[in-house]
Amino acid sequence: MHKIIILLSISFVFLFACERSEISDTKLLVSDTHVASQTNTVTAEKIIQADSSGWLSHGRTYSEQRHSPLNEISTETVADLGLFWSFDLGTSRGIEVTPIVHDGIMYVTSTWNIVHALDARTGKQLWRFDPVVDKEQASKGCCDAVNRGVAIWGDAVFTATIDGRLISLNAKTGLKNWDINTIDKSYPYTITGAPRVVKGKVIIGNGGAELGVRGYISAYDAITGEQVWRFFTVPGNPADGFENETMEMAAKTWTGKYWAAGGGGTAWDSMAYDPEIDLLYVGVGNGTPWNQAIRSPDGGDNLFLSSIVAVRPDTGEYVWHYQTTPGETWDYTATQHMILADLNIAGKNRKVIMQAPKNGFFYVIDRATGAFISAKNFVPVTWATHIDQTTGRPVETEGARYVGKTPALQLPGPLGAHNWHPM
Repeated sequence: MHKIIILLSISFVFLFACERSEISDTKLLVSDTHVASQTNTVTAEKIIQADSSGWLSHGRTYSEQRHSPLNEISTETVADLGLFWSFDLGTSRGIEVTPIVHDGIMYVTSTWNIVHALDARTGKQLWRFDPVVDKEQASKGCCDAVNRGVAIWGDAVFTATIDGRLISLNAKTGLKNWDINTIDKSYPYTITGAPRVVKGKVIIGNGGAELGVRGYISAYDAITGEQVWRFFTVPGNPADGFENETMEMAAKTWTGKYWAAGGGGTAWDSMAYDPEIDLLYVGVGNGTPWNQAIRSPDGGDNLFLSSIVAVRPDTGEYVWHYQTTPGETWDYTATQHMILADLNIAGKNRKVIMQAPKNGFFYVIDRATGAFISAKNFVPVTWATHIDQTTGRPVETEGARYVGKTPALQLPGPLGAHNWHPM
């Protein structure tokens, strides 16, 4: 049996050539759904085992390594590859999607979170779901109508919309199971990331740190849509009381009326999960506003901005964190994709989490404890000379926190050494 390779461009899904059927403008088109001969529900075991028959999670497995075991495509055979089919997504913007493939069906999203289910063998559209997003809410976002795909669990497909909703769809028909709002729409929250599903809970964060929101990540029951837990990534107003001891601890690293502008710290993309250690890892974004001198005038690390945070997936309970950029002031987020791996380091097998975030350093961290192992810059960096091996903290260069009137060179720039692109 010949294997297939997926290439997602700005406006097309490519696999093998087919004639595209006419699609109506209605929210939902149910078509021929006989691709799979029987129900084959997605479970944690299937994601962990990750055989070559599909692509069941955003990074293929919980480790987010994105490595395919297929071997029919190699340096010897690549010259023989050709187009099998193509499918026009009907847009030229906002496509940053990883398709999910299960039971012979490919699930892919286009602009405005329209979900397409395609026969992976022929490219024929099986169904189409349009969530009809609130474009006024979407217009509050920083970075266009971007979407990075769906998640699948059980017999359902999950999509998170730019206007802040989380929706469950029947994987075979595209019919809606439930549709919930995850944000306070009086604030400029949006969602651009793909959900992940861990232990029957759909995990999703949000964006909006540039515009004055307080970041958080939430877990919802995959069957009912009920919120199970919510973990805030930055502390709120002390006068309102802290949600837990973790937020009380984090507040000690902020100064001034930091809560007035929201704080930022949105978790807009990156997640990974270790089923053996049972930890969910979340990448946290920049502060509101960027300039720490305004946000937290007397300094401080400003937890958990620009951090990798490990929590318990059952409860959202904090376990550990590692901050890549303490007191972040350059828009150096740590929301870039993370990879879990077991590496032999200095003769010892280490369970690590690796990340190449916007600040220009490549980090290797112990994923059980959060202990720093190593970090080296992978692009030219001017804001820090190196990461101290003992403390795991960056050694900033003089003048890195620009306060003068003379232009200064900053590398990396605000777009970062590595942005949303997969590892």
